[in-house]
Amino acid sequence: MPLVPPYIEALKPYVPGRNSEEVRRQFGLEHVVKLASNENPLGPSPLALEAIHAAAGSVHLYPQSGLRLREALAKRYGVKVENVIAGSGSDSIIAAIVRTFLCDDDEILTTEAAFGGFQVTAKSRGVPYRTVPYRDWHYDLDALADAVTDHTKIIYLANPNNPTGTIFGREDFERFYKHVPERVLIILDEAYFEYAKDNPRYPDSMHYRLDNVITLRTFSKVYGLAGLRVGYGFAHEDLIRNLLKVKMPFEPGTLAEAAAVASLEDSAFVERSLAVNASGLRFVQQELRHRGISIVASDANFVMANFRSPEEANKFTGELLVRGVIVRPLISFGLPSSVRISIGTDEDNRALFSAFDDAFSSSGDHEDDKHLCFQ
Repeated sequence: MPLVPPYIEALKPYVPGRNSEEVRRQFGLEHVVKLASNENPLGPSPLALEAIHAAAGSVHLYPQSGLRLREALAKRYGVKVENVIAGSGSDSIIAAIVRTFLCDDDEILTTEAAFGGFQVTAKSRGVPYRTVPYRDWHYDLDALADAVTDHTKIIYLANPNNPTGTIFGREDFERFYKHVPERVLIILDEAYFEYAKDNPRYPDSMHYRLDNVITLRTFSKVYGLAGLRVGYGFAHEDLIRNLLKVKMPFEPGTLAEAAAVASLEDSAFVERSLAVNASGLRFVQQELRHRGISIVASDANFVMANFRSPEEANKFTGELLVRGVIVRPLISFGLPSSVRISIGTDEDNRALFSAFDDAFSSSGDHEDDKHLCFQ
């Protein structure tokens, strides 16, 4: 019997995006713009920073497993604290879900090229991991419903989806849900919920309160707390009660919890973050199209660009990288010809296209010369 199970030996680890300091040193650059990890370019809320400072004196004490944050979230969303879980990022809660609910003869079902972090966690359990193709870069919920078998235990849906930025609508979700047995747990990963919530088509899962659905959200995106790792979830109290048995104790940490609770009160910061993203998203999508790059229209804080080959995608990321702009190749997600570009500040977004034009624009004045051509 091998010490390491075969499915772990075969597992490909999650590959994070390059960090700015690493790129700065590698290429001898003074300034680097990171548009690779869907972070809030404005940083965290000032209230969060104040809360971190105030809580720093108690870091010698163990945290209370997120109880204060759970209470704040329960009050915010009108549910009982028993319906809320908090952890060190939504990734941590996903890991707890996998450990809590999957048996050896179960299987996981999702779309192809799902969020890379979920792929790694799900495949680490050693049960069948099944996918269906995208339909025009959207979840094909009808095909997913048809793919459910007697062994399906978990269906993972991200809405908006990472890395495509697309959403599925209310009617699609409601039709899909009617065909899913109650014994199947649906994970609705809404990490980018705030960016899509005002879209009239968006099916905010909190409006459904379905017994076999768990909603996951995060403070890493619009709240700007990616470095502190705070995620949370809503579900039926029976699901939460069992998850709390398995979730790692004492998470989230003291400073993370304090920052998250404070961030919930800073609506002005959230609104500013959403406004910066909306303006930047329009600009980045427009400029990418203008340069002849195929993109997927996004409802999140990033855009996915599609190229004709992995070689073109690699050329695009490489040429930007040496000019100090980091974007995210999607090889590890299973999309080697695609690249994900986060939305930054106005200055960041302009730096992206300045680097692009420096690398790829022809010296000619014809419009065709401005379009991407790697051949």
